[in-house]
Amino acid sequence: MSNDDSIKIISNNRRASYEYELGERYEAGIVLTGGEIKSIRAGHVDLRDAYVYIRNGEAWLLQAHIGAYALATGFSAAKDERRERKLLLHKKEIGAILRGTEQKGFTTIATKLYLKKGRAKVEIALARGKKQYDKRQTVAKRDAQRDIERAIRER
Repeated sequence: MSNDDSIKIISNNRRASYEYELGERYEAGIVLTGGEIKSIRAGHVDLRDAYVYIRNGEAWLLQAHIGAYALATGFSAAKDERRERKLLLHKKEIGAILRGTEQKGFTTIATKLYLKKGRAKVEIALARGKKQYDKRQTVAKRDAQRDIERAIRER
């Protein structure tokens, strides 16, 4: 596999798997300016509050923070760091996401941002919010798994 085919994860929304039950996942391209892609390559990204909204048959990524690139000048440098960014998806995928979010309790969130063949991609997932007891259960499972792995390592 050549270097161009590799996937380089830039930002991972680890909080998403704690806050939500993640369902169907989709890979989407993202429309960026020149300064934004350079900022992504430098790792200045935060997906903590990012979610997807469907408007007029188009998918939009909202509240994703892509920091300003220090060396960018002109038009792209004046952009808002949390502006709406268009996502590139097939119509069938947009339809499936729209049907999924029409169900009670479901939303679509950004889970990962990565570079694939030099292009920025966003992994989005249909998600349902967890209740407090579900979150405690998730923490208990993670702690139990950690204890098991620790015991195996010490053997």
